[in-house]
Amino acid sequence: MTPGAVAPLLSDDQLAELLSLIEGADSVELKLTIPDAERRATIEALGLDALDAHLRQVFFFETPGLDLNGAGLVVRARRSQGRPDDSVVKLRPVVPAELPPELRAEDLFGVEVDAMPGGFVCSASFKGETRGVKEAAAGERPIGKLFSGEQRAFYAEHAPEGIALDDLTVMGPITVLKLKTSPEGYARKLVGELWFYPDGSRILELSTKCKPQEAFDVAARTRAYLAGRGVDLGGEQETKTRTALDFFAAEQSGS
Repeated sequence: MTPGAVAPLLSDDQLAELLSLIEGADSVELKLTIPDAERRATIEALGLDALDAHLRQVFFFETPGLDLNGAGLVVRARRSQGRPDDSVVKLRPVVPAELPPELRAEDLFGVEVDAMPGGFVCSASFKGETRGVKEAAAGERPIGKLFSGEQRAFYAEHAPEGIALDDLTVMGPITVLKLKTSPEGYARKLVGELWFYPDGSRILELSTKCKPQEAFDVAARTRAYLAGRGVDLGGEQETKTRTALDFFAAEQSGS
C-alpha cells in the first residue's frame, strides 16, 4: 500500500517516525472522526444502530488550567452500563523503546499508536477496573481511591510537582454511546463512539484496532471500505479528550 493510505499529509520523516513507533507498540488503533454534517449519513451508510450500543459516562480529572494536559497526562474514569467501572492514567507522547522493561511487562500497562488522517500519537496507558466513580465524581470519595498503587505511582512519576490526584477537579460527565459492529463487507470489528458534550455538540469517531504488523494493510482496507460507503475521509479531525477538557476548563473559568 502507499503511505497515503495511512495519513495523506505525512512527510517522509513523519512516516519514518510512525514506522518506528508502530514497531515498538503493543497495538495500533486507526481512528477517523466524522464531520457533524456527515454524521447521520455515515450512521446510515454503515448500518449503525444506537440500540446495539453500550452507554458510558466518562469523567476526566484535571486542574482548571489543564496542567496535566500540558505535561502529557490524561487521567480518566468511566462508568459503563452493565460493566465494572474502569480508570486509566495515560501519558503521551511516548517512545516505546525508552520505556522501562519492567513497566512494559505489567499486565495492565500498554503502548498504543493512534493514527488518523494526517497525524499520529503514541501513548502509554495504565488501566484498571475500579469502583465508586459516581461517588468520587460527587465528591463523596477521594479521587485517588479510583486508581491502583501502580497507577498512582505512574501518575506521580509524570505529573507536575505538587499536583496530587486528590487535588484534581472533576470534569464531566460526558455521555458516550459505544457500538461494536462488523458491518457487511468489512471483515473486522468496527467501533463507533458518539460523544455528547454538555453544550449539545457531538463527535462521532470510527475506529478499529489491530496488531502492529497489520497496521498498513488494515489501514488500506479500512480506507477503501469507508470510501466505498461514501464516508467522508477528508474532514477536519477532532480529539475527543481535548474537546472535553477545553469545554470544562472554559466552563470553570466562566469564559
